[in-house]
Amino acid sequence: MKSLLKRYAISTLGLIIVALGVGLSIKSNLGIAPPSCPPTILSLKWSALSVGTFTWITHIVYILTQWLLLGKRFELRYLMQIPAAFVFGYMCDASIWLFNAINAPATNYLVQILLSLAAVVLTAIGIKLEVVGDGWILAGDKLVAVLSEVTRSPFSRVKVIFDIVLVAITAAFSLVVFGLLDGNGHTVVIREGTLILAILTGICMRFTDPLIDRIFSKK
Repeated sequence: MKSLLKRYAISTLGLIIVALGVGLSIKSNLGIAPPSCPPTILSLKWSALSVGTFTWITHIVYILTQWLLLGKRFELRYLMQIPAAFVFGYMCDASIWLFNAINAPATNYLVQILLSLAAVVLTAIGIKLEVVGDGWILAGDKLVAVLSEVTRSPFSRVKVIFDIVLVAITAAFSLVVFGLLDGNGHTVVIREGTLILAILTGICMRFTDPLIDRIFSKK
């Protein structure tokens, strides 16, 4: 039981840190990571529902897609993605509220770049902690794994395609609804920051992963 609690504590910490990365990327107003693009643009259109709410709704869609793809091979343990979706979604809301309470969205370009880079570091650390904890399963990552299995393609390749599709859908929705490709004219969803987070997170993990492994190997 103690081991189980420890695993979920570490995984939850990972979710919190990734959520802080989401909030910081939105704060940068320079573009956010591909997985958070659809929930954010939907929230800009239907502001009665928060980014976090649209995040868990999106994750439920991902879970249903996994079930359709796997059929009888869909295991009961995959349902743990449901509470993970709620936890992560509302952590994103808390993160956005926290950073909005500090100040208005950044407008200085250098500050925006620095905030995006900080979001990269937080996301890299959070993802690694999720892996180390081996507790919660985020539906987006699991869907990529399922698509990789079904198509017999490398996970990394499927991940890139999946992210491109999410950004393309977001841009198309934004263009139709707001007449802009990057957001609603106030909050930027797709821009340089999106590319920074998509490319640099994996690179950053090459440096942060060994540090985290070292920390947990001592425990």
